[in-house]
Amino acid sequence: MTGTAGTKDVVAARIGSGHRGASSGEAALSVRGLTVSYAEKPAVFSVDAAFAAGAMTAIIGPNGAGKSTLLKACLGIVPRLSGEVELFGQPLEKARHRIAYVPQRASVDWDFPATVLDLVKMGLFRSVGLFGRLRGEPEARARACLERVGMAGFADRQIGQLSGGQQQRVFLARALAQGADLYLLDEPFAGVDAATERAIVDVLRTLKSEGKTVIAVHHDLATVTEYFDRVFMINVSPVAEGPVAEAFTAETLMAAYGGRLAATHVDELALAGTRV
Repeated sequence: MTGTAGTKDVVAARIGSGHRGASSGEAALSVRGLTVSYAEKPAVFSVDAAFAAGAMTAIIGPNGAGKSTLLKACLGIVPRLSGEVELFGQPLEKARHRIAYVPQRASVDWDFPATVLDLVKMGLFRSVGLFGRLRGEPEARARACLERVGMAGFADRQIGQLSGGQQQRVFLARALAQGADLYLLDEPFAGVDAATERAIVDVLRTLKSEGKTVIAVHHDLATVTEYFDRVFMINVSPVAEGPVAEAFTAETLMAAYGGRLAATHVDELALAGTRV
């Protein structure tokens, strides 16, 4: 990371205040000393974070900053070199049933021979069991989740026949079917149309109003202040975290993105009327 000594001091202060304000007992997701390495090169290094319960938090940072890796390490999808993960004050293994995960679309095999309804039903296996019946009430629940994301009319469509935005809505419906308390989403708005983006935001806001927690890897800095309450900024190591109004600033952007790239982001946000 680059930045002046003054910038580093400001960022350090913001990180410190963020950690004092969110203990593990108040956090939906907390990590301590989390490090992930690929081929002896740290992808995420010594991350301490506490993601507030009942909030919508954006994980942001430049390409290669470790945003998706952080999310996957918290879920146990990629191995941690070190560190601890807790969900609502419990170890991951004891609270995994309280999580729903929406992966990046690029990581999904869309040629898999399944219908839209089949895919959403997969979110119900935890509640009905692997050999449980998925008809009757469970099927009605799956259809209700499709209705919630505006995809009820596509229930019998093969998933590979959907557009990118439609696929993302279906994966969100599957997450809704799980009835989780914590929703982790990896770039949910990447490659979707404006209507789908608005629909997803509306669903996520409804989840928040129901007391759920939303944490999303996000790449569009121009919409951070509009969509999210809090931000966690990372560039391999933590840069800043906290309420958007406090942690999403010109100083922290400079520390995370560095030099000319950060200046470009700041200029774009200023033109959009965002406080920086």
